[in-house]
Order: sequence, then structure tokens, then C-alpha cells
Amino acid sequence: MSEIERDDDIVSKSELKRAAEQQQQLGEQLVSLAEGKLAKIPLDEELLDAILLAQRIRNTREGYRRQLQLIGKMMRNRDTGPIQQALSELENAHHAQNAVFHQLEKYRDQILAQGDDAIQQFIDSYPHADRQKLRQLYRQANKQSQQGKPPAAARELFKYLREVAAV
Repeated sequence: MSEIERDDDIVSKSELKRAAEQQQQLGEQLVSLAEGKLAKIPLDEELLDAILLAQRIRNTREGYRRQLQLIGKMMRNRDTGPIQQALSELENAHHAQNAVFHQLEKYRDQILAQGDDAIQQFIDSYPHADRQKLRQLYRQANKQSQQGKPPAAARELFKYLREVAAV
């Protein structure tokens, strides 16, 4: 093996520290997850126990810091590719849900502002929606708005839009 080939295999101390820091941050992300989301991530039992312990001792400053370091150390000995993949899938699912939620808010606002035209646009996107119920909620929301009452029908309209979109 030549001198140049041996130099390519050497990893600098700084690179090792950066990699360790990334593993530590990945561990912190895992600790911040709720139990339901944590169950969707492929973790071995030892790592899962360490993460659950860190969640329980979050209020003890020094113990929590040391537990995070232990989790980071444990992460260095594992293949973190599947863990990172599962985390990114969870994040993407969350972003997709937010996008649908914002789209439904836009539909609600358009229905309240435009009436039948916006209802037709919504039905074009969601053919299984009940036009009669949408029109009824629209009329109730307008009536409540004109009378200065709280927007209960507008909230009901949004609730119905979410039900239709979830089907």
C-alpha cells in the first residue's frame, strides 16, 4: 500500500468529533419524540430503554446530560441509516398533514367569502362531499356573521371539510 492510499483511510480527529456530535443530536431528537412516534422507529431494546430513561429524568439536569451522552455513545456503535430514514418519514408525514390542513383552511375561507362557486371547487376536489350540507353550513355561517354571533357554523364547516378530506 502506498503512502497516499494510507492517508485516504485516515479519519481526522475533527471528523470523528463532528460524526459524534451528529449522533448525539440524533439521540436528542429521539428523546424529544412522543412514545407513539418512538414506537415507529426501528430501535433495539437497549437503545429504547436508554431513551425512555432520558425522557423520565429530563428534569434532573446533570443526569439528563449524562444520559444524552450515553445515548450518543450508543448511537455511534449502530447503523443509524434506518433510524434517520424513519425520522425523516415521520417529519414528511407531519408536513403533509399540515399542508392538507392549510388547504382545508383556504377552502373554508373561500366558501365563506364566495359561496356556491367555492363550494363547487371543493366538490370538484372531493366528489363525495355533500353539497347540501356545505350550502347549509355556509348559510348558517353567513347568518351568524351578520348577527354578530360567534362563528360556530364556520367551525362546524371546517370540521366537516376535515371529515370529507379524511375519507
